[in-house]
Amino acid sequence: MTPSDEIFDIFDERMNPAGQASRSEVHARGLWHQTFHCWIVDPADGDTDAVLLFQERHPGKDTFPSLLDTSCAGHLLAGEAVEDGVRELEEELGLSVPFEALVPCGLFAEEDVISDACIDREFCHVFLHVNRQPLTQYRLQPEEVTGLYRVPLEQVRKLAQGTLSEPIRIAGVASDENGVPVPVERIVGPADFVPHPGAYYELVLKAIDRIGKSAL
Repeated sequence: MTPSDEIFDIFDERMNPAGQASRSEVHARGLWHQTFHCWIVDPADGDTDAVLLFQERHPGKDTFPSLLDTSCAGHLLAGEAVEDGVRELEEELGLSVPFEALVPCGLFAEEDVISDACIDREFCHVFLHVNRQPLTQYRLQPEEVTGLYRVPLEQVRKLAQGTLSEPIRIAGVASDENGVPVPVERIVGPADFVPHPGAYYELVLKAIDRIGKSAL
């Protein structure tokens, strides 16, 4: 089955079930569907500030290719529960994490008009996972993720508030020709990130604040 043939549960704008449709039809018609988002937060350590991990989307993606996005995300297939979304952590980043280990941020309804032929309307189930492992220990899914970068929470707050005006330098890993993650650095600005609304980032940041400094 190709990605365009995947079948999703679809909903109306109030999240009432409305049947099922293929991925290609969902995006062509702008139908509401469900996704699983998990942000990995790497806690502060000594003089190092806490960071969120952003994945670099594969250049072949049908939405927002090559931009920096949620650490891990994917669609929920027809019949799947939110708990099934943890498979995305294993597939995209090589992390085996029980659903109970995730911190819920909340549900966020997001609409993106990519083009006349692609309208993405998602009910995003958003979670956090605290993880301290080095970036080189992640196993990136070649067809989905081309890099993984550390962005300090201070800069994420600026991104949420629309005040990230100056380019910033971020460190991360990118897959070499053998799929092995190697250290890299990039200089990025707002245009390099998927344009999530500020309220989306605030949902994540408030969950981090609820965790408290003891966890970070």
